[in-house]
Amino acid sequence: MISKLKKLVMVAVATVGMMAWTTSGSASAASQVPCNNSEFVKLSFHYGLDPTGNKFIICFANAGDIVLFDQYARAFWADQIWTGNNRVQWFGDGRWQPAQPIGKNTAMSWPNHPGGVRIEKLRIV
Repeated sequence: MISKLKKLVMVAVATVGMMAWTTSGSASAASQVPCNNSEFVKLSFHYGLDPTGNKFIICFANAGDIVLFDQYARAFWADQIWTGNNRVQWFGDGRWQPAQPIGKNTAMSWPNHPGGVRIEKLRIV
């Protein structure tokens, strides 16, 4: 019972933390949406270097940049990105990656990198 309560609290904290992301520029309309449509960008991630702990999935729609830090200023460690009906780049290691956005309806995952890939921003173009 306590582990279920702890998990529920962690999900609530993560959800509140997700409110910390912002979009850049007044014309940007990227926003978090429910993960109920395969046309949305889907990001599977966790915090910290432990890839087995506290995994989350969030989805975004519309073009724009999304800053991905929680209320504790922790960056996300991504395990997989699904682009849906979008082209996507991420900002990590001081640059936008890849140089050309990932194409539509593409899954990019990092199973050979146990900690995932650090993502500070996500760009939907």
